Amino acid sequence: MSTATSARLPAIDAIKAVASQLIVLHHLAFYGPMTDVVYPSAEVVVRALRDYALMAVPAFLAVGGFLAARALLPRLAGLRLRALPALLWGRYLRLARPYVVILVLAIACAWAARMLAPHPDLPDAPTTLQAVAHLLLLQDIVGVDALSAGVWHVAIDFQLYALLILLIAASWPLRRLAPGYQARFVLFASILVTVLSLFWINRDPELEIWAPYFFGAYGLGILAERLARRSGRAAPILLLCVLTAAALYVEWRGRILVAGVTAVLLVWSRGGRNAPAWASGGTIDFLSRISYSLFLIHYPLAMLIGAVITRWWPASVAANAVGLLATWLTSIAAAALLHRWTEAPAGAPRPVAVQA
Repeated sequence: MSTATSARLPAIDAIKAVASQLIVLHHLAFYGPMTDVVYPSAEVVVRALRDYALMAVPAFLAVGGFLAARALLPRLAGLRLRALPALLWGRYLRLARPYVVILVLAIACAWAARMLAPHPDLPDAPTTLQAVAHLLLLQDIVGVDALSAGVWHVAIDFQLYALLILLIAASWPLRRLAPGYQARFVLFASILVTVLSLFWINRDPELEIWAPYFFGAYGLGILAERLARRSGRAAPILLLCVLTAAALYVEWRGRILVAGVTAVLLVWSRGGRNAPAWASGGTIDFLSRISYSLFLIHYPLAMLIGAVITRWWPASVAANAVGLLATWLTSIAAAALLHRWTEAPAGAPRPVAVQA
């Protein structure tokens, strides 16, 4: 989700920018009183956003796998085993800095919204168990209600990264037995988990609180990163297409199609480096950098603005439409501030412990 790189990858920036906007629009179309009022006047648009915009999430998962593989796999030979927990802790901190701020904001906005205009979509005041579970990214595992929309994705992102770290740790004996094969083992293990996810685990909704359920999309991104390093593109793209098509033949899932298409785009763009001119502009760069903060902050603002509009203009289609637009634009501005004060200070690359 939130990843700093030394050089721009415009194709990845474009995917993150577009996907984050679609997720925000999905939540605005799905939750809250404003969209209920606007719905009869814009049924086609609202339905489309409700039904299809959330499928942008697998694009984030595939990009996340790609960036994790890009950051970790080429450096395996220089990593110390004891550095792996530090990498995992660093990932948690990068996710948690804006996440904790948003949890506090979500609780405050929900409280204010309940005072102004109660609505079924508003979360109740949190219990101690809820608060602790959210801080530990265990809210779905322990079965407590979410304090904000989309917090499940933060927990899954961390789980997926942790699973990749575990695969790297499992490869450590190869450093002595077969030097140079460690990255191949991690790739093979990742492909194995990807296949298990695509053809079995991802077809069981009861497993969707665990990383392996989503590793199909994440693993396609890992595979795309390795394949994008090859000189030719036809064979890698064909491999990704065949793997995705086979998974869809077993059971059609739109989210797997999106993940497969994203992986193909990552290879086709030579690892995100090649992209149309519009993807290299400042707007896409800006929206990509704030995508994680935007993902977190838009729903608390939607709760508060929706309550204000409902309190004073409950039946006005125009006022509620303006409220939705104001929420969207305010969320982008607020995400820029959140990114500046929570993500950007931690964005500089840090040295990785190397083998002495």
